[in-house]
Formats: sequence, C-alpha cells, structure tokens
Amino acid sequence: MRFFPALPRRAVLVVLGLVLAGCAASVLPSVHSEQERLDLARRLAKKREWTNAIELLKTYIDRNAGSAAVDEAICLLGECYLGAKEYPNAAAEFERLQRDYPESDSSAAGAFRLGEALFGQSRPPDFDQEFTTKALEQWERYRRDYPGHWLQPEADKKIATCRARLAAKLVETGQLYLKLRQVEPARVYFRRVEQEFGDTAVVGDALIGLARCDALAGNKAEAVATLKQLESRFSGQPLGERAARERARVERMKSAPPAREAHRIPDSPP
Repeated sequence: MRFFPALPRRAVLVVLGLVLAGCAASVLPSVHSEQERLDLARRLAKKREWTNAIELLKTYIDRNAGSAAVDEAICLLGECYLGAKEYPNAAAEFERLQRDYPESDSSAAGAFRLGEALFGQSRPPDFDQEFTTKALEQWERYRRDYPGHWLQPEADKKIATCRARLAAKLVETGQLYLKLRQVEPARVYFRRVEQEFGDTAVVGDALIGLARCDALAGNKAEAVATLKQLESRFSGQPLGERAARERARVERMKSAPPAREAHRIPDSPP
C-alpha cells in the first residue's frame, strides 16, 4: 500500500475552504434580473429551502421598493420565516405588509399569517399567555376584515384553539387559588370562564369550581344546589357524573369556618 505525505495543516484548510465555497456557490444559480430573483425565491420556498429563499427575497425587497410585486415578496418572506420558525421576523414582515400595503392582494393572507407568527411565540399553558391573546385578537380581526377570504375556516379553528388555551389557563389559576383557600380570587377566574369562554370544553371545570368556592365559603347548601343543577343539565354526560361525585363529596363535608378571603383580587392570572 502506498502512503502519500500529509499536506500541511494550512494547505488542508485552504483546500477545504475552496471545496466548501464551491458547494455554496452551486446551491443557487446565477440570476440575471430581479424577476429571475423573485421567481427563484418562489421555487425555493415551494421546496421548503427557507434560508436561501429568505436571502433572495431580502435582496429583492431592498432593491425593488417601488416594484408592483414587492408586497407579494414581503408576504412570501414572512411565510418563509414562518417555515423556518423565525416567528418574530415573520411577524415583522406581516406587520409591514399590513402597515405599508393595506390594499395589497396579499393583505388578507398576511393578516392570517400574522396570527400564526404571533401564536408561534406563545408559551406553554403553564406560563403567561400574552402571545396567545395577541394571536386570538389578530385572527378575530382577520375574520372581521376579510369575511370572504379562503382561510376563514382555518381561522375559526385557530380561534377555537386560542380560546381553549386561554380558558384552560383561567381554570388552572382558579384551582390554584382554591388550593390556597382564597375563595374570591378563585371565583373571579371561574366566573370569567363561564362568562367569556362558555363554549370551551373546560367550562364544566369552571362551574364545578364555582360550587367549590361556595362550599369553601361556608355556603354548603348553595354549592349542593348548583351541583344538582349540573347533574340534571348534563345527565348521562361526563360533566354530570363529575358533578354528582362532587355533590356527594360536598354533602359529606363537615361544617367548618369559611375559607379566608384574599385582600386583593388580581386582574390577571399570575
């Protein structure tokens, strides 16, 4: 077997750099016009080659501020950022589209995608839901402003998802206050679910939570009456069965001093 002398380290690095540069140069074909640049960006976006498409679109937008297609390019750039999960950048592009090109044919899609960019920044249910609220407001705005747009059914699903998450957060906070035996703050959160999110799956948790508030406050008879109403109203359903179990538990409770009340009821979930 023949052995060749090792190349010096510096030479190896130079060769490697030339090889990598050649590979990088082969990723994108040369473009000879701005229209070719935009067309190539569209093709790359369809192939989900987000990074290359983003670079092409950024260059196109910078060089063609007055172009008839710049609004489409901005919307596509936002969609590429969405694909790359760069949600703050995506939101910035869709906001620019809404602000600078409100009459654009891409405006409706941009309004919907802005909701996606905001929701992408939301945190898990255990944390603050600021961006879930922002996404919900954006999708509701989109639904109001573009009633005939083709993404309306999808917006309805997104809105339902946001509402379910916000309602679950309120119920979770109410239950936390119940564990602390702080009845009035708990009642505030359960009541909000009942009044604002009555169409969500967790409304039953809120209604049972309100009955528990009454029981802890020393209003045992009122709690039992509320739970009996839930049993009757949701007879044969899981919520009715849960209400029956909770009623039996409340009826077994011994009389006790009412739970302590908090001096301050917070305005939002902790």
